Amino acid sequence: MQSHDLLGTPLKRVSRSFYLTLKVLPRSVRRPIGLAYLFARAADTIADTALLSRADRLKYLEMFREAFRDGKPERLWGIKDALSGWQGIPAERELLARLDEGFALLHALDPADQSMVRSLILTLTEGMVIDLATFPGEDEGRLVALETRADLDRYTYYVAGCVGEFWTDIHMAHRRSLAGWDREVMRQLGVRFGKGLQMTNVLRDLPRDLRIGRCYLPGQELGALGLRPEDLLVPSAITKVRPLLRDLLTFTLDHYQEGWAYTLAIPWREVQMRLACAWPLLIGLKTLGLIGQSPNLLDPKIVIKIPRRSVYGLMMRSFAAIGSNAGLDRYYRQLRRSVSASV
Repeated sequence: MQSHDLLGTPLKRVSRSFYLTLKVLPRSVRRPIGLAYLFARAADTIADTALLSRADRLKYLEMFREAFRDGKPERLWGIKDALSGWQGIPAERELLARLDEGFALLHALDPADQSMVRSLILTLTEGMVIDLATFPGEDEGRLVALETRADLDRYTYYVAGCVGEFWTDIHMAHRRSLAGWDREVMRQLGVRFGKGLQMTNVLRDLPRDLRIGRCYLPGQELGALGLRPEDLLVPSAITKVRPLLRDLLTFTLDHYQEGWAYTLAIPWREVQMRLACAWPLLIGLKTLGLIGQSPNLLDPKIVIKIPRRSVYGLMMRSFAAIGSNAGLDRYYRQLRRSVSASV
């Protein structure tokens, strides 16, 4: 299998939703963005390999980071040899086994694109290191919460907000129609875009994260409600924690508003980029609606997931309106109202 296939089936196997986004993007940005995504998924796989101790995961994650700092792919060979056998998911095992191919593709990029990809991966993985250092291992029998809302904000920046900066920089480097953008303003809107999507994940995955020792709800704010992180393992605690969840849902919607401003600022002739930005926000709003309507976000038996049929319907409707800010905005506001009504 050749290196150029890496952005095809292997990428599709590790993320069907992102694969759709990548396919709709302008050809000029597909390769650097697709590579950045694959490297991020590989790092995430290293950080989440529960069969390894936290110390070992941190060690291999640091080896991964060093490969991007010094440009030496040899460091990746040790990672794939050591970790491939621990992976029970075939797609992730293949991804780790083919890291050197990804690095070869990285070296073939324009130097400016290489620099942007490296910078993104180093920032994302710094967040993963902080995460592993903050939270206990899955088998340690402990539950730790982030301390403050500022800690939560920092977390969402490292795992998603920084992607908004990268997304802005890479598109401005390749799309002439974006020459009139104020780079810093758009980068900050991009950060809010990413943070909003990650906050959606935080709220949706709350019961699962709690059961692997991670509480992303700020400990100080739980304490103000008379709760400890451990209390959230009992679904009946939903009554006491609901005010905080509602506040975080509103907080997330504020991020979405900035992300939507980013989307509408994309020139109408950049149809592909507009779709790639509109889809995750609209799907996210649908997800937030389900979160707001959920009878109990603490109950691990309740799965929040949009049916694939609904996702495709949303994509088709947004495609029909993509050339008009007014039409696209009407659809966004309709979805947002359904979320606001549940807060």
